[in-house]
Amino acid sequence: MKGPTHTNFTKLPEGFYQRSDVIRIAKDLIGKVLVTHLDGKLTSGRIVETEAYAGVKDKASHAYGGRRTTRTEVMYAEGGRAYVYLCYGIHFMFNVVTHGKDSPHAILIRGVEPLDGIPFMLARTGKIKGDKTLGRGPGNVCKALGINTEYTGYPLLGDQIYILDDGYRFPSKDVVATPRIGVDYAGEDALLPYRFAVEGHAHVSGKKSRSLS
Repeated sequence: MKGPTHTNFTKLPEGFYQRSDVIRIAKDLIGKVLVTHLDGKLTSGRIVETEAYAGVKDKASHAYGGRRTTRTEVMYAEGGRAYVYLCYGIHFMFNVVTHGKDSPHAILIRGVEPLDGIPFMLARTGKIKGDKTLGRGPGNVCKALGINTEYTGYPLLGDQIYILDDGYRFPSKDVVATPRIGVDYAGEDALLPYRFAVEGHAHVSGKKSRSLS
């Protein structure tokens, strides 16, 4: 699938991110287009998989219990900023901060379908040609789009990292809700259906799973 030229896109406004329902926002992000314009290279991908993290009460969240560190402080900012962290010293993970100030909700972007700048994505990932792993999984999202911790805290209303709406919508029957991946440490919260994905899409990570909703 390819999107139209970016001149036909609408950049998501501040109000989109500052809504109070992180679960709703995580679902609404499915089908939107994540864009990076870094070092003169424009790349983009359609979002096909997200995970919501619901602040201080969510045992899977970095902000659980009101935890505040140098790394997580951006989560407490007003919605509409990037939260990027390094996982296991290997993979960068891109998150969208949501809600209002001091309400540390965030959404992990787990999968994108490459659209623009695929040659740049291939160069960044060391691939000769594109395959289903390009943009599948949160580490691959960041690698393909050139995102690292340098961009944590960046406003998503700027010109370097932003999310667009081109009007495209996946059929609602194809967007499923499942438990999040890799958060077994969160106990009962690991079972919450806070992951949204386009069922059967090649760029969705993890095992295929039907909706819990």
